[in-house]
Amino acid sequence: MDFMKEAIKESAKNIATGDGGPFGAVVVRDGHIIGRGHNEVLVNHDPTCHGEMQAIRDACRHLGTHDLTGCELYTSAEPCPMCLSAIIWANIKTVYYGNTAQDAAAIGFRDDFIYKYIEDGRKDCSTLVLKQMDRQEAIKVFQAYSDKKMTLY
Repeated sequence: MDFMKEAIKESAKNIATGDGGPFGAVVVRDGHIIGRGHNEVLVNHDPTCHGEMQAIRDACRHLGTHDLTGCELYTSAEPCPMCLSAIIWANIKTVYYGNTAQDAAAIGFRDDFIYKYIEDGRKDCSTLVLKQMDRQEAIKVFQAYSDKKMTLY
């Protein structure tokens, strides 16, 4: 099976449905598709419903785990920073993509803008303001988690 063609088919669904942008993906394990997804941002009113995210969610449900070690992801376009983060968190080590971030920018998507924001050290306060507060209280939960985790082993 040509997995990239399947990812592209997922992306093409949105031309007819209008569920979201023209992005689709499949997650593959041991030569079988275990997760599919296409962009559903508009239909779900959820900016996180990118094709890759939906395919990862589908694969995790299918396997009953959050760990997709041993899986590959095929996607119709280079992953945005959010999807790239999810791919890394899911332990997927190989991603094949069709269109580039520049191709996405050419049709109105701002992946390149977000990558630049991250590369510039998040200094553009007109985009997003990040302020730390109440660490003294928040760190207590991290410590409790760490203590509990240590007793599990």
